[in-house]
Amino acid sequence: MMCLLGLASAETAWAQLPPKVQTPTNTKARSLLEKAQQQTKERDFIKAVETLNQLNQKFPSFGEAFLLKGSLLKAMGDNRGALAAYRDGLAKVPVEAIHASEYQLLGDLALSYGEYQTALEAYQKLMKVAPKAQKNLAKSQRQLLTCEFALDAMKHPVGEAPMPLPAPLNSFKFQYFPALTADNRFLLFTGRPAASSGEDLYVSRQNKDGSMGEPVPISPAINSSYNEGAGSISGDGKTLVFASCDRPKAIGNCDLYISRRTGNNWSTPVNLGLNVNSTEWDSQPSLSADGRTLYFTSTRRGGQGQEDIYVTTLQPDGNWSPAQNVGKPVNTPGKDMAPFIHASGTTLYYVTDGLVGMGGLDVFRCEKQPAGTWSEPRNLGFPLNTFENEASLFISSDNQKGFCSRSRASEEPPGGYRLSRERPVELFGFAVPPPVKARETSTYTQGRVFDANTKKPLKADVKLYDLDTDVLTQFVTSDPEYGDYTVVLNEGHHYAMYAAADKYLLKSLSFDYSNQHNFNPTALDIYLEPVRSGRSVVLNNLFFDTNKYDLKPQSRTELNRLIEFLRQYRDVQIEVSGYTDNVGAPDANLQLSQRRAQAVVEYLSGHGISVTRLRSKGYGEGHPLAANDSEAHRQLNRRIELHIL
Repeated sequence: MMCLLGLASAETAWAQLPPKVQTPTNTKARSLLEKAQQQTKERDFIKAVETLNQLNQKFPSFGEAFLLKGSLLKAMGDNRGALAAYRDGLAKVPVEAIHASEYQLLGDLALSYGEYQTALEAYQKLMKVAPKAQKNLAKSQRQLLTCEFALDAMKHPVGEAPMPLPAPLNSFKFQYFPALTADNRFLLFTGRPAASSGEDLYVSRQNKDGSMGEPVPISPAINSSYNEGAGSISGDGKTLVFASCDRPKAIGNCDLYISRRTGNNWSTPVNLGLNVNSTEWDSQPSLSADGRTLYFTSTRRGGQGQEDIYVTTLQPDGNWSPAQNVGKPVNTPGKDMAPFIHASGTTLYYVTDGLVGMGGLDVFRCEKQPAGTWSEPRNLGFPLNTFENEASLFISSDNQKGFCSRSRASEEPPGGYRLSRERPVELFGFAVPPPVKARETSTYTQGRVFDANTKKPLKADVKLYDLDTDVLTQFVTSDPEYGDYTVVLNEGHHYAMYAAADKYLLKSLSFDYSNQHNFNPTALDIYLEPVRSGRSVVLNNLFFDTNKYDLKPQSRTELNRLIEFLRQYRDVQIEVSGYTDNVGAPDANLQLSQRRAQAVVEYLSGHGISVTRLRSKGYGEGHPLAANDSEAHRQLNRRIELHIL
């Protein structure tokens, strides 16, 4: 049943029609037109449309009658019917300035249904006849570009169309904003089981066969009587940021909240505070893989458009930095929303209507540049983008699987009037085509941290450095109950990873993916030795050329971490021990191992560590860790160790 507001709008629209309809000379046609006008005055709008239908059937060349019907149907909410009426009517009248508004309406209606060719022709005719003062002419010029882009994009599709995810997913009325952990084991999304339900966060766990299990509420500590939606989870699944609206003591109408998981329990959510939230709407978060950089959408003042994307980072003191507008070229004068930062940290995806696309909100991608700026956004094309508003996008760390949410296709009922928000929203998946993939593919190393003596789990800081730049790229903390950790690694990089806990020796690990074709996830448990006399650890990220003892530049990351360790434990004295394999003369190997150990000591002493705390000693071929029967084993034996005296 039509609402009273719709009736009033229809009557107003009819009353405001310009007096441009030529009175038909045919008596029957004139009679039907007058009847329709009288029915409109009597507020019998459905009858008026029926009368105009008769007029259209009996006198199909009378184009103005179709335009009148289109105006009435548009005001009544039957956009599909209005589209057909305007299209038929404008095909029967001369292309004149008097019809500029109808061309504009036809173009907008056709574009809203993805009928790009019809819209293109309507906008082209509008540009020919429209007066310069035509309202929204600049917007129509932009829409014309949209039609041209879309028609070309549909001729050159990028990948296959997303498909609804299979059961037991998509069992709710609405489900959206999908997000995965780095290991693909947990799928997080916002769900509303029924139209009357509030938003809650749900998690689906991957089964052994790779399928996803039954969604369950994430935690009673998270879900509440308030709406919890648009969640983002860190790569290790231990940090959650989500949006919630109208909570007590909130800063704005919608704020961002954070919760952390210890063992199987989530902490009570905490408002991210004034450095992140504003008095306006803040939502749609996206966490970096290590949970220490946060992108989100905000309507706060001072932005470039209606909604803009902002970024904040977690500081060493545990506070988040004041949120900064990401700026151009990402943000535009339009709506810039739903950011997603890939696990690699190098590619940002988001939706915007501020750039030419398929119509409405389209998904774009841009890449981080060496200076920290972003490249020009690139439209992901058809079929990931359509004439409808796209919601959000998620690409798995390995660049293989993509996820998004979409309204389920449905036919409008007779007479129109169905609102788009009533259409169910489902989770979709797709295989990621090459142009859509993040610039860098990611994998992960995953395991647990233990005390080497007691074998009990440890809470430890696990840091990942890029050896070519000495830049900290990730910083996670192992779980204090289970000791588990997950660190994301990108292809094409050589990494040093360090695990450190209070009163334990620094553990040094190396991952070289600079030229490696095997880029599979690794399982790696870490055992930390207490800082105690007689304990030692291999320093895996010190590098020398063959038969040389000069430290290569990539060694500075390890050396600087070693300096930090010695400054933390000022009473510790160490021996730097050098070892070689058995290739070459034993005397030469002994001398080489001594010189390499001495090179490390000289670096440490040259950076403020007292020489009284340092000793170097070369052991040559002695004390091998493995038999010298393969290159892999010989590489293990060529090493520098840190030994506590």
